[in-house]
Amino acid sequence: MNKTELVQAVAAAAGMTLADAGKAVNAVIETITDTLKKGDDVVLVGFGTFTVKERAARTGRNPSNGKAIEIAAAKVPGFKPGKGLKDSVN
Repeated sequence: MNKTELVQAVAAAAGMTLADAGKAVNAVIETITDTLKKGDDVVLVGFGTFTVKERAARTGRNPSNGKAIEIAAAKVPGFKPGKGLKDSVN
């Protein structure tokens, strides 16, 4: 499912127009993104938790020539599914 299909599904489930559903989906995505930028977690009980994880600097290999390269430390988003989501998928 892509974003357009998600907007259509939200519109159908909530009885909204496509424009309103698009605004709602965009607002949710922007809110989660802004919260993660601040370093906070987003916990949706029964669905899952979005977090920011620290990835340490490390040495990697360039696949084309095999030379060692330094990979900088980074913050990466993570998601841990909740029990409700796990149970509904299985």
